[in-house]
Amino acid sequence: MRRVTDSAVTILFFAIPSIMLLLGFYFFPFPLSEMQKTIILIPLFGGLFLLFFGYLFDSLKKAGLLRTSGWILFSFYWATQPSTLYWYENQDLINAVICILGVYVLFYFAYKEWFNPSKCLNWIAGASAIAGLIYFIMDKISVLRDALISIVAQQSAAILSLFSDKVLVDGNMIWFGHNYEMLQQNASYGATAQIIFACTAIQSMLLFVGMISALKVKPLPKIYALLATVPTIYVLNLIRNAGVIFLVGAGITDMNIAHNYIGKIGSLVALIVLVFVVFKILPELQKQILCIFDLYKSKGPLERFLGNLGKRI
Repeated sequence: MRRVTDSAVTILFFAIPSIMLLLGFYFFPFPLSEMQKTIILIPLFGGLFLLFFGYLFDSLKKAGLLRTSGWILFSFYWATQPSTLYWYENQDLINAVICILGVYVLFYFAYKEWFNPSKCLNWIAGASAIAGLIYFIMDKISVLRDALISIVAQQSAAILSLFSDKVLVDGNMIWFGHNYEMLQQNASYGATAQIIFACTAIQSMLLFVGMISALKVKPLPKIYALLATVPTIYVLNLIRNAGVIFLVGAGITDMNIAHNYIGKIGSLVALIVLVFVVFKILPELQKQILCIFDLYKSKGPLERFLGNLGKRI
């Protein structure tokens, strides 16, 4: 009987996120209409608030149910995003693939909350809720979003201008090298780069804000950890932006390679280094992250079924 249940749960685990993704691709293709943008706010903020309340009121009996529901809604929101991430960010295949895989990861958290609750699930729910709510509220308030974009564009161009006088910035548009020269010769010419909200490193900064803030430890180590990460990420991102624009404007490579591969690899290396720095300041963060990676060790229906399947193969 348990084998039947295990197989049924496994089928549902893979089927539900897959159906979500198919619905997302079909009903929410890029570009999204204003109505579509409004509709997806429901699973987005609904999921984040459920995760936040589940984290905040962890002692309540229904806290696990709140978090389970929050993960499901949040995963549905991301199921609507792969095509937008791909086309809006210059055919960024990496972000689109990560988004698709992320839908299954978020649904796995919901599955573990239901079948094998763990304390680190409350931490990851709190971290996701804190980071997500700050990010998406800023994203929806155009004054805050546009101000940050403009500041980052100006400062990225300022770093680039240390090495060349062929730099022009107008709002969130930056001209450099060949594009700058063509702009001087013609009345108008396409910019080398356009700084968007994702180019401000707000996601990376809030990742650490969420992970650190959700830890239930003394405040002083958390403050030290935030001071060690958030300003560092901001400055490194300005250098990254300047580097990407230089590579493109100088004709060394195109935007796809410079931004989606070279820039992302550099960012990933920097984030990994910063994670280890925070581990020194906050060992509790390392414990929580290791707990997340060890979730599969507490055997539920999915793990049992896949384990038995592996033995047969």
